[in-house]
Amino acid sequence: MAEITIKYLAEKLNLAPSTVSRALNDSHEISSGTKEKVMALAKELNFQPNPYARSLREQKSKTIGVIIPERINNFFSQVIDGMEAVTKAHGYHLLVYNSNEDIEQEKTILSLLVGGRVDAIVMSISGQNQKGEHLKVLKNRAIPIVFFDRIPYDFPTTKLITNDYQAGYEGTVHLINKGCKKIIFLVLSKEVSIGKERMRGYLDALKSHNLPFNESWIVACGHSEIENIAHLEKVFYKIDRPDGVLASVEKLALATYRALAKTNIKMPEQVKMVSFSNMKIADLLCPPLSTISQPAIEIGVECANLLMKKLTKKDQPDLEDKIVTIPSVFTERESSK
Repeated sequence: MAEITIKYLAEKLNLAPSTVSRALNDSHEISSGTKEKVMALAKELNFQPNPYARSLREQKSKTIGVIIPERINNFFSQVIDGMEAVTKAHGYHLLVYNSNEDIEQEKTILSLLVGGRVDAIVMSISGQNQKGEHLKVLKNRAIPIVFFDRIPYDFPTTKLITNDYQAGYEGTVHLINKGCKKIIFLVLSKEVSIGKERMRGYLDALKSHNLPFNESWIVACGHSEIENIAHLEKVFYKIDRPDGVLASVEKLALATYRALAKTNIKMPEQVKMVSFSNMKIADLLCPPLSTISQPAIEIGVECANLLMKKLTKKDQPDLEDKIVTIPSVFTERESSK
């Protein structure tokens, strides 16, 4: 059987290929009767349009590149879900890359994407990306880019974040109000924007409530779960162990659960904890985890809406250089009661 193409359909219907193409795209230039004939034959022959051919004609890939620093964090998967809900409706697809918190990997991914594989980029920078020198190449390209969560403040485009400082402050105050006197802050990177802002909120909360502070209370962790658990075991083995924990990311909250189990320290009786987390099973943990949940779906939807407007409407200006803040939500559960 011959390959079912637009040209084949046109020959069968004695129409011009351009007419068939416009009919398949529901163009207002084509009569409803012609559209019905074209659609009926296309359905009968199980015709599938070639998206790559269309992309070549339109000089668009219909693809958005998404760069995230890790896959296991529920927040990033929810942002992608939010984006996809919007982009699918416009015929765009997502191409997701994981930098694994590695700046060299991040550079490699960007080199691939700016070569024409995507029409736009959405990005959350890696923990090693401190100066962001390699991002400068994006300024010289006509590729729209939106940053979210972990952002380079000096890059001229729209950046979406949550109220990390305020959430860090309020999470710490919550622990103080529950009687905690020695609260530690668990962080992956002090250089990334979210780590800085959450830590700043934590420090200001201690200061405003006249609680003492020691530099050792900021516990820098890594990306190895085994090493994090071992490190936290040592923290909790101390006689003057902490009675409160603010975890800046959910993987460190989970490491805390495991470390406390190994040291036979009970939560919330001996140690209370609040964590930034978008875990859907936070209420199923033992005890259920008090969380500061980022508006991941909303951030994803807003990122996609910005890019779809830029890519699908004519004569759109460059993305505005601004920071959009969408508040997080605190949910108290048993871990801090």
